[in-house]
Amino acid sequence: MTQTTEYAFNNHSQAAAVQLACIERYLDPVTAGRLAPPVVRDGDHCWEVGAGGGSVAQMLVRGVGWDGLVVATDIDTSQLMRREELVVLDHDVRWDAPPEGGPFQVIHARLVLLHLPERREVLRRLTEALAPGGWLVVEEFDCTAGPCVLHAPDAAAEKLFQQVMEALLGALEQRGADLGWAQRVHGEMAVAGLTDIDTIVHAESWPGGSSGARLYDVNCAQLQPALVEAGLDLAQLTLFRRLMYDPRFAALSYPFVSTRGRRPW
Repeated sequence: MTQTTEYAFNNHSQAAAVQLACIERYLDPVTAGRLAPPVVRDGDHCWEVGAGGGSVAQMLVRGVGWDGLVVATDIDTSQLMRREELVVLDHDVRWDAPPEGGPFQVIHARLVLLHLPERREVLRRLTEALAPGGWLVVEEFDCTAGPCVLHAPDAAAEKLFQQVMEALLGALEQRGADLGWAQRVHGEMAVAGLTDIDTIVHAESWPGGSSGARLYDVNCAQLQPALVEAGLDLAQLTLFRRLMYDPRFAALSYPFVSTRGRRPW
């Protein structure tokens, strides 16, 4: 399989809205804590990079109040919730200049940089777009190992889950993702000159039928051609997708790593 730099998931697909909703239900409470005051304050100018469905952008709008500004950018803004107080722009963070409204007191990127081969250069450009004292918050899944099965109906189901996860992570890697990037963000922020850097890790159990298990299901649907190319057949993928709704099944989530750092005054 030849490596490409194409983003693995298609925001125009039928599965995209479900995928983004599952991510938001899992991650938004963690992100909200990381962006809470004193990080986001009334009147701040904020840039939400790779805004997806827009839930974090809406969070920022509430945090900055009427005197603030929130700019939400993505290469595909078709899934973004719109509101009057939010500036939405089609934007490729790899090549396009930072949007108007900077320098920014807060820049947030969730599940974006791990997909970009240019991730280190992008992180440096985001750092340069910060105002003195501004915060960069980068949040990623740590995909260095497949999620652990906590309980399965039988050994065959556990093996199938592991096979699909291995193929899925391989498909992401073939598209330029760095599966271990989450572990490197802290150090890269230090290299970029940020201070007050801190990192937290969050994981939880995802039983069959939960929004987390549905995320595994919808990722499988989005990447089905790549999974078949990797050697899985449609019967296996059908069994896997059914397993994600089986209450007898449970797996850990991907560890979610949230790192933030501050540009010196």
